Amino acid sequence: MKNNPNQKKNSLKHVLFGSLIGTTIEFFDFYIYANAAVLVFPELFFPGSDKTMATLESLATFSIAFLSRPLGSAFFGHFGDKIGRKFTLVAALLTMGISTVTIGFLPSYASIGVAAPLLLMLCRFGQGIGLGGEWGGAVLLAIENAPPNKRAWYGMFPQLGAPIGLLLSGGTFLLLTDSMSNEDFMDYGWRIPFIASSLLVVVGFYIRTKITETPSFENSKKEQEEVKVPFLTLIKSYKNQLIFGTLAAVTTFLVFYLMTVFTLSWATSNLGFEKRDALLIQLFSVLFFALFIPVSAVVADKIGRRKMLIVATAAIAVFGFLFSFFLKSGSMALVSIFTCIGMTLMGFTYGPLGTFLSELFPTNVRYSGASLTFNLAGIFGAAFAPMIAIWLASHYSLTYVGFYLTGAACISLFSLLVISKKEHKF
Repeated sequence: MKNNPNQKKNSLKHVLFGSLIGTTIEFFDFYIYANAAVLVFPELFFPGSDKTMATLESLATFSIAFLSRPLGSAFFGHFGDKIGRKFTLVAALLTMGISTVTIGFLPSYASIGVAAPLLLMLCRFGQGIGLGGEWGGAVLLAIENAPPNKRAWYGMFPQLGAPIGLLLSGGTFLLLTDSMSNEDFMDYGWRIPFIASSLLVVVGFYIRTKITETPSFENSKKEQEEVKVPFLTLIKSYKNQLIFGTLAAVTTFLVFYLMTVFTLSWATSNLGFEKRDALLIQLFSVLFFALFIPVSAVVADKIGRRKMLIVATAAIAVFGFLFSFFLKSGSMALVSIFTCIGMTLMGFTYGPLGTFLSELFPTNVRYSGASLTFNLAGIFGAAFAPMIAIWLASHYSLTYVGFYLTGAACISLFSLLVISKKEHKF
């Protein structure tokens, strides 16, 4: 299918930067909550409980966003498939941004009692709605403008938003904890990154408004391929892709949140690491995550997206057996090696994932389909992962946390092998 010659094309710079800037902002917003959920919220929003229970209650609010993300996928995906990628991406970015900035102004439990954690949960719900609509649109912006032989390479640019967002959020918390007393940080310092994210949202909003619609969507409209309710079409005609696509992506989420939220919590609570040291280890490991996303994309364009994911998932299954050896040691060197290996594997599985999931669906339901599979995987792989891992480690041992990861990897591996992958035009 030839593109409309009269249609204004997005430049390569606008496509790649436009997809990257949005996911960077969204993931920055998402991860500053993850850091605060471990380091700040247990004390300020859930006092009165013992330390472990307060952390679990805080992590429960962290999981709310994963439950709301599929709702955001269905809502924004509907409009993304009906009226276009551009408008939907701008709306999703604003939803996430407003929710995040509001958290920075919330009073603590000491000020307004139980209303404080309730408002926190409401804002976290809004974050999930926004990110649920953002990710799929950003990936489609990239790959629907890509040459067929470079689809994984284009598709990895929005994926790079995850490590960049994590570096920015972790670096911000590290800078704040280094430059102010613990009392000042807990009083007002933790609010700074939430409020400052408004500046990033303004930049992202400006860039997104300069982008034109993707050629694939314009061609689909021209051929009148639009479906009335994309979500219902997915359930009716693409059940196999939805189910096995979701299960294939579960391990990607699980390995990431075990390497970040769980490891940060366990290192500071049970291994006696200082918050600063734990954050430094995490930030260093994220460099490996960022490095191996483009590496995996290059390989995926050569051998295929599914083969790349199969190899990466099999390696994660083996990695699960090493969990206890590294974390039981309490050695900063071994814990650092552990997180770097985990983040390397994360880069290999995350890089081609967006392209792989998008290629499972035709243009007229692609926004909804890719977003739903990705964010449903977030529920099963991440929503309760830190809580389950802490419970397993506390009641049994770290070995069982590794078994948890290996078991999930086996499910993903099976799904990648059996999924029906029909070629759809772009």
